[in-house]
Amino acid sequence: MEWLLSEEQMTLQNEAIRFARSALSGDMIERDRSDGFDREGWQKCADFGLLRAPIPREHGGMGLGLSGTIALMEGLGYGARDQGLLFSLNAHLWTNSIPLVLHGTEEQRRRYLEPLSSGALIGANGASEPDAGSDIFAMKTRAERHGDHYVLNGAKTFVTNAPVAGLFVVYATLDPSLGAMGVTAFLVERDTPGLHVGKEIKKMGLRTSPMAEVIFDDCRVPAVNRLGREGRGVEVFECSMEWERGAILASCLGVLRRQLEACIEHARGRKQFGQPIGKFQSVANLIVDMKVRIEACRPLVYRIGYLKDRNLPSFMESAIAKLQVSESYVQSSVDAIRVFGGYGYMVEQEVERDLRDAMGSVLYSGTSEIQRTIIARCLGL
Repeated sequence: MEWLLSEEQMTLQNEAIRFARSALSGDMIERDRSDGFDREGWQKCADFGLLRAPIPREHGGMGLGLSGTIALMEGLGYGARDQGLLFSLNAHLWTNSIPLVLHGTEEQRRRYLEPLSSGALIGANGASEPDAGSDIFAMKTRAERHGDHYVLNGAKTFVTNAPVAGLFVVYATLDPSLGAMGVTAFLVERDTPGLHVGKEIKKMGLRTSPMAEVIFDDCRVPAVNRLGREGRGVEVFECSMEWERGAILASCLGVLRRQLEACIEHARGRKQFGQPIGKFQSVANLIVDMKVRIEACRPLVYRIGYLKDRNLPSFMESAIAKLQVSESYVQSSVDAIRVFGGYGYMVEQEVERDLRDAMGSVLYSGTSEIQRTIIARCLGL
């Protein structure tokens, strides 16, 4: 569906592919094995302009909007092997930078947007809790107002970037009895007394994206660091999820394209029983299904960018794209291993890692089951 991209966006995507291949091509097998976060690669991405891509020009960004950023992210997903780094970059952009642009005060934007965009400051998001994952607004982290400060107490888990982050967007409730209407968002700096980054969490995939628990123990946050209106944290959270589900899936689109090309090349070159394995219908059908998934997924992702760039709602559209792309990503990763056979199961071939990375996509930014619930509600069911 190349016609969805303007000439400028196509050029940007190709530049992203070249950049990723040249600057983000380190030893991924070893980095994956050691859970190594590529801080140098992060800075290279910032210098390339990635962290400024969706930020409006009036705030020091590139002003690409979501459509342009999706095109950029698809190129990076295609060219880079380090999907963990891209996952961390996405988390930073959509849970820190964009909420600041859309809900922050002028003072908050002035203070935080430039270091976030330059790569000097890494952002993280504290929403999920041990007992509040899919039921996110059942959170127990409390915020109490004391004059010109709020005091936060509670714990967050599955916090992407926590071990390396300097700024956290944290959600806490003023009153659990109010449900979603009690939730408020806060900007909390890492060195704030009472904020403690806990043990690092090891994962099946996306291992180069660091993750940890974050604990708040009488953590005093200035009232000027409240993000958005009191009791309206849902607006901030849902805004970030709509943007995130578009761009984070774009990286997956890039992987799907790369997988398809690798499988075609392997099926043409690998011979069994006297002919290329691509001549066997069972193998060819796997590759055909991979191609069909890509063509079905790309318009869904780019439609989110189209809607958000025009300030149109995309709540259901984001859920549809998240559901379809994540499930397709997992299935195509399974099929890629089957095409490569025993070689696909081996670490050295770098095929099995795609499946481990893909499994997270049906969980993060709302599980597939939650996406189905959202779609059903939007349909009035």
